Amino acid sequence: MTVDIPKPFDRHVASHGETPLTSPPAWKFKDYFTFNTDHKVIGIQYLVTAFAFYLIGGLMAVAMRTELSTPDADLLNPNIYNAFMTNHGTIMIFLWIVPSAIGGFGNYLIPLMIGARDMAFPKLNAIAFWLNPPAGLLLMLSFLFGGSQSGWTAYPPLSLITAPTAQSMWILAIVLVGTSSILGSVNFVVTILKMKVPSMRWDQLPLFCWALLTTSVLALVSTPVLAAGLVLLLFDLNFGTSFFKPEGGGNVVIYQHLFWFYSHPAVYLMILPIFGIMSEVIPVHARKPIFGYKAIAYSSLAICLVGLFVWVHHMFTSGTPGWMRMFFTISTLIVAVPTGVKMFSWLATLWGGKIRFTSAMLFAIGLLSMFVLGGISGVTLGTAPFDLHVHDTYYVVAHFHYVLYGGSVFGIYAGIYHWFPKVSGRMMNETLGQIHFLLTFVGTHLTFLPMHELGLQGMPRRVAMYDPQFTYLNQLCTYGAWLLAISVIPFVWNIWISWHKGTTAGDNPWEALTLEWTTSSPPLIENWQVLPTVSHGPYDYGMSNQEIYDVVAE
Repeated sequence: MTVDIPKPFDRHVASHGETPLTSPPAWKFKDYFTFNTDHKVIGIQYLVTAFAFYLIGGLMAVAMRTELSTPDADLLNPNIYNAFMTNHGTIMIFLWIVPSAIGGFGNYLIPLMIGARDMAFPKLNAIAFWLNPPAGLLLMLSFLFGGSQSGWTAYPPLSLITAPTAQSMWILAIVLVGTSSILGSVNFVVTILKMKVPSMRWDQLPLFCWALLTTSVLALVSTPVLAAGLVLLLFDLNFGTSFFKPEGGGNVVIYQHLFWFYSHPAVYLMILPIFGIMSEVIPVHARKPIFGYKAIAYSSLAICLVGLFVWVHHMFTSGTPGWMRMFFTISTLIVAVPTGVKMFSWLATLWGGKIRFTSAMLFAIGLLSMFVLGGISGVTLGTAPFDLHVHDTYYVVAHFHYVLYGGSVFGIYAGIYHWFPKVSGRMMNETLGQIHFLLTFVGTHLTFLPMHELGLQGMPRRVAMYDPQFTYLNQLCTYGAWLLAISVIPFVWNIWISWHKGTTAGDNPWEALTLEWTTSSPPLIENWQVLPTVSHGPYDYGMSNQEIYDVVAE
């Protein structure tokens, strides 16, 4: 007697004994501009708002790179350059990468991936988003008062003597964003731990969920420390205290410790969700089970733990004692190990796979190459003897952007191309996607690769005027920045025409196995008429129905 085993996609849809929901109407366009508690609406609000700030921050970057095409300050005066430099970094980190990777993808996907109808605290979720637009507005309005000019680190005493009103607005903006991050993190932790469908075992949890869980724990531990440091700085600026004023007995190095205790883990807040996206995109488009599921999940936990003990490598030139340099050099090298585990697992997943070179897959593979380059330069910067020579040079700028632009932004693009059919019900244009990838890939290398040489030759960062010997390499970087600016055009055009005229995607165009693809595209307001059950792993690609049945039986 033979047993008829349904296809994996059919096995998801089963009843939990609840009454099936009738399909409610879809949200209207105006609903996306309101205080809406639907996690999908909030996810799109995060993504669209973050992308708008990405364009603003990108324009600041193009203006700065155009200024740096010549050694003299002939486009931006030094004060405006400093304000652009400060707010470019602030916007790209706090209003683009963190909100889009965590708030955007996290809010849209987590309930769908674990079989929930919404986040645990929908109203809190909406409040977390609506703290971001006022923060961005404060940053923009600060230019009326000269703009914050102390760099995105806001080190005192510089931050205490330049544009105090603008600096106060900058601090308030970051406190708002930090509050949003804390509220969102509480929501993600409770949702993932308490609301996944009962049939989903922990070893069946999608790796994106593991990434968001560890990211949220890291944010809850580190963000209040930054908030405390910034509030003390605000008091020094406005209320006559001397927490960080050297002339009043304050200690500027204490501020650096408070700032970097958050701001190095902030790198993992930006990259861990992207690692989760990579773990979802690669197996689907390689048609192969993820290699080392448990190793990838546990490595996220390891990054979360070890990442809290590496912050002093940003302070090797701040009078740090020798024993501390040694300890944090070792911890920095250790934190590279779990990241390497992920890289090798993704490469092993690609090896022998039936790779579909979609736009999403191209950006995922591009991220691998970019992040490896950024990781290698990060290891060198994490060793005190080398860091002492290149600290505050363009070598640091090169490393930082390879990790965050070549890493985080490439991952965001991969996620958008991958999940756009689920959000819109339509496919994106692959030709435009490939043009977008090519321009972005070449532009990234052309912009940031020469910066390594600039740093090794001794060019300091955060300057509008420089020695003429650095002109040629700076011009190469400027051409790359212009190319990156142009690369956004086919992406925006692709989003626009695909949303309105794209080919109908169907519910599961990639034939993926995670739960978000078992509902309609776009999903119902309540996600499913009947909540799904899970009968196999999220990455069981290439397995026969009998193999899946055997796994379930075990």
